[in-house]
Amino acid sequence: MTATAAPDRDAPLQKEPGKPARSERARGERRLGIFLTLPSYAVMLLVTAYPLIYALVLSLYNFRLTDPGGRTFVGLSNYLVILTDPVWWNDFVTTLTITVVTVAIELVLGFWFAFVMLRIIRGRGPLRTAILIPYGIVTVVSAFIWRYAFAIDSGFVNTWFDITGFDWFGDRWTAIFVICLSEIWKTTPFISLLLLAGLVQVPEDMQEAAKVDGATAWQRLWKVTLPNMKAAIMVALLFRTLDAWRIFDNPFVMTGGANNTETISFLAYRQNVTLVNLGMGSAVSVLLFLTVVVIAWIFVKVFKTDLSQVRGDQ
Repeated sequence: MTATAAPDRDAPLQKEPGKPARSERARGERRLGIFLTLPSYAVMLLVTAYPLIYALVLSLYNFRLTDPGGRTFVGLSNYLVILTDPVWWNDFVTTLTITVVTVAIELVLGFWFAFVMLRIIRGRGPLRTAILIPYGIVTVVSAFIWRYAFAIDSGFVNTWFDITGFDWFGDRWTAIFVICLSEIWKTTPFISLLLLAGLVQVPEDMQEAAKVDGATAWQRLWKVTLPNMKAAIMVALLFRTLDAWRIFDNPFVMTGGANNTETISFLAYRQNVTLVNLGMGSAVSVLLFLTVVVIAWIFVKVFKTDLSQVRGDQ
């Protein structure tokens, strides 16, 4: 029989194969990051925890400001009413449509703008300033600009296309088209800035090596540029998706929610402010918060980006 060697109890524990040990530098930076962000995190928690908890409590009651004494506990009934109401699902589809369309187009345009800002040599400063102008405009002001541009009588868009009396906001999908257009115009610079930061981090020697190996521009983009920009792409998509999912200003200013253009944030506003139904409005707000959390979780799981590896730690 073959003798089996006894395990060495004094030997250090071994890491699982395929999982490299975190370096001392990475652990130190992690501890420092936690230490530096802890005060701001505590302040943010204090500021946001109370409204969130209070909204969660209100969502369990039938409570209207017009009848403060008639506040009654209804449990999860508000959530059941919302999730079985076609209005919620219509607003959900509208919000999803605007989010998917705008973020997808902004990602493509943002890449193009980022490449232009990276490669251009002369006039780089004025070009970057010009690209960022739309993002510097207040969203409500931007919404009014686009509303007047597509107005049925006074809008110059109809004049450009030699159209008389066409109401862009009279139909659901044309109204959503204008809303998406205004969002793309305003927030593409935001994504382009984040992607530009990622492009700067792509090693130039890897690009040169790929050229020497005969890789085409598209091959370098898919095999070199995009893999090295994974973290920047995740941040850009995550921030912009969460922002688009909470869209309120443009539908409020342009259509007022008419013709099935109401979004989830607009629904929460209508329940809380217009109908002063704080119980139902709080339930909508909690559901909106939960969808935001789910979206963030999906992005983190799909991209699986390890920022320590992006920095080059082992």
